[in-house]
Amino acid sequence: MTEHVLEEIKPTEIDITPIGLQAIFGVPPNASGMVIFAHGSGSGRLSPRNNYVASALRDDGFGTLLLDLLTPEEEQDRANVFDIGLLASRLSMAAQWVREQWSAAEMPIGYFGASTGAGAALVSAARDEPEVAAIVSRGGRPDLAGAWLSNVQTPTLLLVGSRDGPVIGLNKQAFDAIPAPKRMTIINGAGHLFEEPGTLEEVIVHASAWFGAYFK
Repeated sequence: MTEHVLEEIKPTEIDITPIGLQAIFGVPPNASGMVIFAHGSGSGRLSPRNNYVASALRDDGFGTLLLDLLTPEEEQDRANVFDIGLLASRLSMAAQWVREQWSAAEMPIGYFGASTGAGAALVSAARDEPEVAAIVSRGGRPDLAGAWLSNVQTPTLLLVGSRDGPVIGLNKQAFDAIPAPKRMTIINGAGHLFEEPGTLEEVIVHASAWFGAYFK
């Protein structure tokens, strides 16, 4: 894994221009890459579960960016919450922002998507620049990427709870459609939100290993 010597940036609130998306940005010393979190419907940068995962990933040497994919005004229209194309464009905007902020122009970028955010992450990776090195989906809806799934060239890890029956089937369908290197892992005892004791810890282990393998 290539090391990039960067000054530590502790998690801090920022606005990503030009539309002022709110985000929490944190980078440990010698970060090996940046993980951008794509939250699901009804969630955002303050999600306790994603912040827990992000903190652990920073401990493992990854930078993190947790952002709201919509402005407060846009969130008032529920149709925007499920507009995968719009959410994907916001992820691409955030990835470009990261590229512009860092002196290491080739710093690997990955997406960590939950629920609808997983669909947005896959669409963004399939259609846009900058290039994304790896994707992890937690309890995601990758099926929402639709026809874009056949264009995904980014290594993708699908993590699904064993108690999330309908979503398991949707992930299997998406898994079959993705041509990139891929893996689907069932987390025993986990529901859709991974609130059960120990389940997020398993997510962290799998996600850290996946990003570590492809952030080079």
